[in-house]
Amino acid sequence: MPMKGEFSEASELRWLQSVNEYYVQTDFDYRRVWHSGDSLAYHFGYYGDGVNEHGHALTNANEVLAEIARVKPGDRVLDAGCGVGGSSFWLAARRSAQVVGITPVTQHVHAARKRAHDLSLSDRVSFYVADYANTPFPKASFDVIWALESLCHAESKSAFYREAARLLRPGGRIVIAEYIRTSRDLGTRTDVQIREWLDGWCIPDIDTADEHVAAATSAGFGGVQLADYTGTTNRSLRRLYKLACIARPIDQILYGLGLRSKAQHGNVIASLRQYQLLQRGAWFYGILSGSL
Repeated sequence: MPMKGEFSEASELRWLQSVNEYYVQTDFDYRRVWHSGDSLAYHFGYYGDGVNEHGHALTNANEVLAEIARVKPGDRVLDAGCGVGGSSFWLAARRSAQVVGITPVTQHVHAARKRAHDLSLSDRVSFYVADYANTPFPKASFDVIWALESLCHAESKSAFYREAARLLRPGGRIVIAEYIRTSRDLGTRTDVQIREWLDGWCIPDIDTADEHVAAATSAGFGGVQLADYTGTTNRSLRRLYKLACIARPIDQILYGLGLRSKAQHGNVIASLRQYQLLQRGAWFYGILSGSL
């Protein structure tokens, strides 16, 4: 597939640089605290019948989204916000899909390419540094657009949906797993804590359900549905909160001594706030789907 260069003009956007820096600085936290086995996950786990262990829950998230998007053998999938390739490898190995993963994080692309080689999957997966709201790919290049807890990092969710519609072939499907605001009017105290959460995870903002559905519909998607999956992910969300509670005193000391960066410290605070805000009803975990 022809590329315009791994960092097109979109690379000048400050949010791309900020997201890249966030994931570079928090790499240790994700690898040591969250990744499990071969999941390579930067997302929450989906628990349910027969899914009761952290690693299994992480890979089960892929299973759930693949079912919703009806990913079948031979489908060309864009993994928008691919991390180090966890979902991409799963889709290639378990659904026999051809997968292109993109992310603004250069370090992740290098790691994903190496893992693809080690897994002998380089013929079925490829990875590029790119802005998933402004990609270098030709129109009608994919059968499925997949974004697992990555759309949150985009400054304009509407721009992402428009780009997704441009990239999909007729009949193409989109599946998005995201943090969804319950309201734009949550009160000053809640707004302050939301800002602590979002800033800590380098997220410009999160949209309401109505905003997501309107943006997807306006971009040309039909049959748009946004389902609440909080019940499935709650155990994973709580798990991160408990880990952050344990880590906070140590993090506070190390941050005060200059041994942990502002991004690493913010990551811990955000991990606390996400669950506290969930319990207060400020947001829910949703999966959006639709097709052209």
